[in-house]
Amino acid sequence: MDYSKYPMMKVEKSANGITVVKFNNPEELNAFSGTMHRQVEDIFVDLADDPEVNIIILTGEGKAFSAGGNVKAMAERAGTQEAWKHTSGIFYSAKRIIENILNCPKPTIAAINGAAMGLGASVALACDVSVISETASIADTHVRVGLVAGDGGTVIWPLLIGPNRAKDFLMRGKIIKGVEAERMGLVNYCAPVDQVMAKAMEIANDMNSLPPLAVRWTKVSVNKMMKQQFNLIMDAAIAYEMLSMVSSDHKAAAQSFVDKQKPVYKGF
Repeated sequence: MDYSKYPMMKVEKSANGITVVKFNNPEELNAFSGTMHRQVEDIFVDLADDPEVNIIILTGEGKAFSAGGNVKAMAERAGTQEAWKHTSGIFYSAKRIIENILNCPKPTIAAINGAAMGLGASVALACDVSVISETASIADTHVRVGLVAGDGGTVIWPLLIGPNRAKDFLMRGKIIKGVEAERMGLVNYCAPVDQVMAKAMEIANDMNSLPPLAVRWTKVSVNKMMKQQFNLIMDAAIAYEMLSMVSSDHKAAAQSFVDKQKPVYKGF
């Protein structure tokens, strides 16, 4: 399988089938641009079909896992026709990203080496097992830029930590560190930053030593529940996010983030 068509993703294969996939846009903290959206969406289809891939470790190049959406670009687009064109394409790409991760039969381990925000957090938490750095931050901060958490957060967070606790985090955009994320069961493991990949590799080697069909079909069976919730919630959440994207409050929130000033919200 040729992965050179994914310049914003770095794929490192090993002889035993454990494959490390890295978001490769470190200058922008691996934020999701339109190009990044499409490449993450498509690469999981190829990884699923690649006979040389047994286990996937997903991580970020540089100091972040993924900062999620590019808020500066949001502020520039807000209130323009470009914003609507962007939302109508990108949000369905976000749906397919989560869908393709859930549908990939290969075990996928998130090695959360640094900040995982917004869609970055959703992608990490959609993986089968997660290891986070003690100092890494994780959050779904959509509301802080005037958006509905439409690209997976409303599906995944309630499944992992329960609906009331999830609403507390999603409705306030609360940011937590790796130690707390492990304590509440949002992620599986927490490790010092220089040991995150080693822990992820330990898990990958353990899974790789087991009968592959048993491991993969166990994943498929558990993911039936996750996909049921995905099908129930995702379209509505994306539709609400698209509506919030064209609100004046989104423009105010995104611009205030860039300008580092306190915004004034109007509720429309």
